Amino acid sequence: MDFKLTEEQEMIKGMCREFADEVIAPRAQEMETTGEPPFDIIRKMGELGMMGIPFPEEYGGGGGDWVGQMLCIEELSRADGSLGGLLDVTTGLVCQELYVFGTEGQKQRWLIPMAQGREIGTFGLTESEAGSDAGATQTTAVLDSDKWLINGSKLFISLIGYDDASIVIITARCPGIKDKKGRDMINTFIVPKGTPGFKVGADYDKIGWSALSTNEIVFENCCIPAENLLGQMGRGFAQHLEVLQTGRICVAAMSVGLAQACFDTSL
Repeated sequence: MDFKLTEEQEMIKGMCREFADEVIAPRAQEMETTGEPPFDIIRKMGELGMMGIPFPEEYGGGGGDWVGQMLCIEELSRADGSLGGLLDVTTGLVCQELYVFGTEGQKQRWLIPMAQGREIGTFGLTESEAGSDAGATQTTAVLDSDKWLINGSKLFISLIGYDDASIVIITARCPGIKDKKGRDMINTFIVPKGTPGFKVGADYDKIGWSALSTNEIVFENCCIPAENLLGQMGRGFAQHLEVLQTGRICVAAMSVGLAQACFDTSL
């Protein structure tokens, strides 16, 4: 197997390394101390195409590949892990789920602005009784004519506290809609931030990554259009797990970047 980077991948790596060293690193301590999201840096990341490297240009991306995106995450994480985490969630999870499973209308409405860095996407799976056993989700979505009524909560939602976070993609159990084994189907839904009944809790006080907000979210009779179902009916949990495979590789790229920073600093 040839592990040599392509010319395009080398270009992405070099651009991201320069950006990390010149723009992110000088601000890293300030970001960690104040906990203030670096919206100006995130905006520049979007302008440079870092948020949508692997997606087609027609959907706001750069037409590259996932190796290029992982190189970007690795290099940014050398300077600050929270910005690598932002790319993990928005690009590796949310944009990927929209691109693979979304309708054309959903891609036009949500994927394009995220791939361009104009909006941030968030990912909701964990609950108080559904952590490692994520299939035990208790959040419910009930179909009522042309809308879904959502009730429940999700924990540890990265980025939802950001001003430019536009949606959360969640899993929810659908009482009354059964699978072949007679169990409630679990589906995936796009819930726009600001929808009545969608509440964002306080930001968790974490040991690190202070600039990356992490919050609980609560749904109380939160009503979304029927067309906000994402993907195939009954496949929501499987979809979430599928894109998490990409997310785990993103975390590995972040870890390599952080380890490289530790190594460089120790020399």
